[in-house]
Amino acid sequence: MVSRSDTPIRYVPGIGAVRAGALEKLGITTVRELLYHFPRGYQNRANILKLSECPDGTVGAFRLTVATAPRTAKISGNRTVTKFTAFDESGTCTIVFFNQPYVKDIFEVGAEFRFWGKLSYVSKRPELTSPMFEPYVPGIQLPNFVPIYPLTAGISQKMMASFMRSAIRGNYLSPADDIIPEQIQKKYDLFPLCEAVKAVHFPETSEDTAAALRRFSFERIYIFLLGSGLSKEYIDNRISLPMNKVDYKPFFDCIEFELTGAQKQAISEIENDMCGVDKPPMSRILTGDVGSGKTICAAAAIYTAVKNNMQAALMAPTEILARQHYDELSSLFEKVGIKTALLTGSVRKSERDKINGKLINGTIDLVIGTHALISPDISFKNLGLVITDEQHRFGVMQRTALAEKSDIKIMNNSAFQEKREVSAHILVMSATPIPRTLAFALYGDLEISSLDELPPGRQKIDTFAVDSSYLPRVYNFIRKNIDEGYQAYIVCPSIENEADSDCEFEPEEFAPLSIFDIEKAEINKNTKLKSVTDTYELLSKEIFPDIKIGMLHGKMNSKEKESVMSDFSSGKTKILISTTVIEVGINVPNASLMIIENAERFGLAQLHQLRGRVGRGRIKSFCILISDSKSDGARKRMEIMKNTNNGYEIAQRDLEIRGPGDFFPHASGFARQHGSFDSDLLTGFSDADLLKSASDAARQTLLSDPKIELPQNLPAYREVLKLFNTEVNTIH
Repeated sequence: MVSRSDTPIRYVPGIGAVRAGALEKLGITTVRELLYHFPRGYQNRANILKLSECPDGTVGAFRLTVATAPRTAKISGNRTVTKFTAFDESGTCTIVFFNQPYVKDIFEVGAEFRFWGKLSYVSKRPELTSPMFEPYVPGIQLPNFVPIYPLTAGISQKMMASFMRSAIRGNYLSPADDIIPEQIQKKYDLFPLCEAVKAVHFPETSEDTAAALRRFSFERIYIFLLGSGLSKEYIDNRISLPMNKVDYKPFFDCIEFELTGAQKQAISEIENDMCGVDKPPMSRILTGDVGSGKTICAAAAIYTAVKNNMQAALMAPTEILARQHYDELSSLFEKVGIKTALLTGSVRKSERDKINGKLINGTIDLVIGTHALISPDISFKNLGLVITDEQHRFGVMQRTALAEKSDIKIMNNSAFQEKREVSAHILVMSATPIPRTLAFALYGDLEISSLDELPPGRQKIDTFAVDSSYLPRVYNFIRKNIDEGYQAYIVCPSIENEADSDCEFEPEEFAPLSIFDIEKAEINKNTKLKSVTDTYELLSKEIFPDIKIGMLHGKMNSKEKESVMSDFSSGKTKILISTTVIEVGINVPNASLMIIENAERFGLAQLHQLRGRVGRGRIKSFCILISDSKSDGARKRMEIMKNTNNGYEIAQRDLEIRGPGDFFPHASGFARQHGSFDSDLLTGFSDADLLKSASDAARQTLLSDPKIELPQNLPAYREVLKLFNTEVNTIH
């Protein structure tokens, strides 16, 4: 059925071809996608502040009367500045606009406006620079809550609001487009689609907006779980090659430590999935805290596959992590006769062809690599097990592409039913501890194993939170640790010397009240971020000129990264200054100190991951969080980090505070990437009641309509097809 909501956006009044091209950068091509482009926050302009009561840096709404006529002057760089004064009952301030000379025709003496901006004191006089403004007109009520949208070049907030108004007035959406069936809406007290869209984009009360957002969170979870259910049904109709349980004693004899109970349980679950006749292939996720020992569990799965004359592939998101897996596993498997190879994008073609030839003839049992493994020219003789590390950094389509390289044909075997595809087993590893409610929802097609124990002998990492005034003492502490023979990481949020370029707010937007992620409201646009390059210059030339220091960031090529990490791993480099490229997988047991600059810029899950780079040996380790932020949210996160080392507890708190976005960061920009989660609307995952309601609704729908083909479920089915390809278990 064709819906008016599928109308291309260029036909919406006020948009046209040029603006449609700009909107496409946000992933918006149809009217429905436009109306589903939700605000990332709202400015509460109902609370009018008085000038005399506001300290420097206050952001908010002011009701002011124009006192003097605007005057425009030219300044350096062929720019202009326009100034005038305005007042309220408590005082007077200066209003300043740069490069907007036209405003002099807007602000007439005696006219009253509502301004929204950041109040600063210049020479002890209050000043608003480039504020947003609305005239007070008798009989017209100004909106109390103003939505703030993610933007792109060529699209302003006013334009976006105008587009939304045109789309809603055009009645492009109808009740027939509602993804949630009416009976479910009534049962769970959800806004109908048209009502919810209006409440999100043109809110009258905060309660209505919260209810509308709850509806869309429910919708997203509901669709995701319907797709997961269909995918699981398809997977369960596949079949794996029969494998037998193996004797693990030779393998365990090569391990120099005792497995934890959680590791033994996970290995048993994996073995039961892989072994047996006429069974669906394993489809399992292995989650665990930093240092919980996921790699050994994966190694046991590899051992099972190879001893059953199958090949295995392990795909990691970066060359650093792939090489680290190779260094660790190749030496282990060499002891039990398993041949291992490393295949990454930097491998020369001649060596790549040689590895591929050995994969095809079966002389390589295990290949470890990056995205290079899913290149069309790479083939296998009998791929029986696929392992992907750091699942949230891969599109699900990528792990599926690797699994499909199994391509094993079974002929004349009555044990296999006709029309059932043979597939490799899939094991997914995630170093991010994921709360079980979130894991069950996001990985509805996967069984879950959790490693919630740490190996014996690991010491608690002591964590401290300080401001930048403590830096001299921090530097002394770094030197003390290095003098004792240990190493240190220093993590910075920025690569080069720049202002807060990651901040999503335009200068005139200031800090809105954000429903999706309240922490964004606390970020100052003018915050000076500590950069890797500046910190390296300072420490290598002034603070520690006698100590070998390395620098690592994402703009370096693979060989440079490999060289830097090799020097640090070997102990040649004593201090590594890096971005979050070292967040996962890096294992240097001699590193005992983690320093995180601008710690307020990271979520709890990411801070915990970074902290997990130390404490990997038996030496006492420390993490120091440096932040000058005075925000309540930042202080709360620092306290949580100081008080607990339990990754699952931290993950649950992060989910409650920030929603799931920190677990599954956007690859880039605002448009949803293949295989990434649309996390802005998944705040419902932190609401246990909403998650349960949506899960129950999806389960009931699948029970009553397994193929989702009844008329009332067709809008939901069309949405599932947009998000999933259920036949290959992927998320678009």
